[in-house]
Amino acid sequence: MFDVNLFLLGILQAVFVVLAAPLLAGFARVLRAKMHSRTGPPILQYYYDLWKLLKRQDVSPAPATWVYRLTPYIVFSCAFLMAMIVPMVTLEAPLGYAGDLIVVIYLLAAIRFFTALSGIDSGSGFAGVGSIRELALSVLVEPALILVLLIMALFAGSTNLGSISLMIAQGEIPYTSPAVWLGMAALAVVSFVEMGKLPFDLAEAEQELQEGPLTEYSGRRLAVLEWGLFMKQVAVASLFLAVFFPFGSAASLSPPAVMAGLAFFLIKLAVCYFLAAVVENSMCRLTIYKAPGATWVALGIALLSFVFYLVEI
Repeated sequence: MFDVNLFLLGILQAVFVVLAAPLLAGFARVLRAKMHSRTGPPILQYYYDLWKLLKRQDVSPAPATWVYRLTPYIVFSCAFLMAMIVPMVTLEAPLGYAGDLIVVIYLLAAIRFFTALSGIDSGSGFAGVGSIRELALSVLVEPALILVLLIMALFAGSTNLGSISLMIAQGEIPYTSPAVWLGMAALAVVSFVEMGKLPFDLAEAEQELQEGPLTEYSGRRLAVLEWGLFMKQVAVASLFLAVFFPFGSAASLSPPAVMAGLAFFLIKLAVCYFLAAVVENSMCRLTIYKAPGATWVALGIALLSFVFYLVEI
């Protein structure tokens, strides 16, 4: 049943993600600099960069079509919708069955699809290579993502993310089951890849690696596209927390419960970014050809989780 209060809460948490996403990306960048014993940029540097880009003129390549021009706004909108759907501060999904995990999978696929397509549409050979890398990573990580979410949906008997969070929090899904723990490990690897961390991406060298499709963007469109990708990182981390660590989320919509849920969510998100930074800085940059080595491990763990689910261990 449609709940107006939950819908409004979904809008509020999406607005929060819009405002906080550059800060969290800056937090990860500062952590990386500290671990390298460097001073690094200010934690608010991404806000300065986005504001500067928003004031600059757009320059589009001659071969570009509406795909290139609209992709930044499509990516931003998909990330905004994901932030509305994923239960962050409550155990209930803000959009209920209208925004279940299948919609989240499609939104993630849409972001990657349009990002890659815009690189090809720009007519730049370098952006085209980046687009191929985006699509290659998509083929490698999406099977594991879909399989893990399918396993959790089978456990919950529903594709509603709120139902999965609620059953995990109440212990109705056996949290100690090997299937759950293996699924958690596989989704952690997939989330790491989707957040654009090393060895798959590097913030200071985005044009060299995963985000090659951004090569030809400039001005306002580049700002919107980067902002959308920052929001996607937060939404992916929130999806992982909602499925496997919903503890502390509000069980009701009373203001004290929601505020407590928000506090727990911020703590969990900060820990998630910190752990991602630690793992990221323990790795070196790899060529795209070595990426399957990590993603096949994630898919193998997800398949093993599915086997444990089938045999009910």
